[in-house]
Amino acid sequence: MWSAYWTTAPGRGELRTEPAREPGPGEALVRTLRSGISRGTELLVHRGEVPPQVADTMRAPFQAGDLPGPVKYGYLSVGLVEAGPADLVGRRVFCLYPHQDRYVVPASALTPVPDGVPTDRAVLAGTVETAVNAVWDAAPRLGDRVAVVGAGMVGGTVAALLRTFPLDRLQLVDPNPARAELAAALGVTWRHPDDAADGCDVVVHCSATEEGLGRGLELLGDEGELIELSWYGTREPRVPLGAGFHARRLTVRASQVGAVAVARRARRTPADRLALALRLLADPAFDAFLTGRSAFADLPATMTALADDPAALCHLVTYP
Repeated sequence: MWSAYWTTAPGRGELRTEPAREPGPGEALVRTLRSGISRGTELLVHRGEVPPQVADTMRAPFQAGDLPGPVKYGYLSVGLVEAGPADLVGRRVFCLYPHQDRYVVPASALTPVPDGVPTDRAVLAGTVETAVNAVWDAAPRLGDRVAVVGAGMVGGTVAALLRTFPLDRLQLVDPNPARAELAAALGVTWRHPDDAADGCDVVVHCSATEEGLGRGLELLGDEGELIELSWYGTREPRVPLGAGFHARRLTVRASQVGAVAVARRARRTPADRLALALRLLADPAFDAFLTGRSAFADLPATMTALADDPAALCHLVTYP
């Protein structure tokens, strides 16, 4: 029997067993080494805050059950291929799979982890893939002034990628002083929202708060663009479109990982994008996003604790 984590009701989850099976043609059996929990979408699922009208859109690739639950949900898994195609057996792979100790998937759903990327860090591939898409959408130019508002998993990884660009200014903006430590680990300037510099060419908003969205628009220079990555769940934030929004010709544009950014869609597939994210994780700076670990057997209690921990970024789940 295999074991998997299920969200059974808002704020509650449990481990459930399911029958083991052998892989068929074109499939692979994976033994999980690590999985990851971020404080974004997974905790919205844990709290039962996914709106019914987008429940189908928010399905994870290998989700079982339906939102709001009971549901087996998750998308950050790294494991070892135990059986399947010869070129994959014995290799570490990343898969957008829920928290489960073993599973069988089509081999095409697996992306090999590069040798230079540690197993713990490889769990971040799904989040870095989202950040890659956001950077493609934002398309910063030489000498741009950029602010990333919201220093959680997605905002932090966006800043981690942008720190390698030839920008004039890059700020990671968050009201939590503890995020200054993350910014320092990345070599990026942290600013409290009240102290952030305005006149930005691009703002990438990731705070999932209406206060962050409003402040992000204030930080833009005339004709600047805000890239919205936040997922609000059942909340309906107010967007400040009065005052100087029209006079300053500001733009708010959505970015999400479900489709490759338009700027690269003709030349990159989702598989290309994910493989790129894994190669980027050779950078040890990404270790700053791994803020805790616990055993798979403790996952029901861990998920509840993370829901009340604003300091957490990516929590690692370890498997026997």
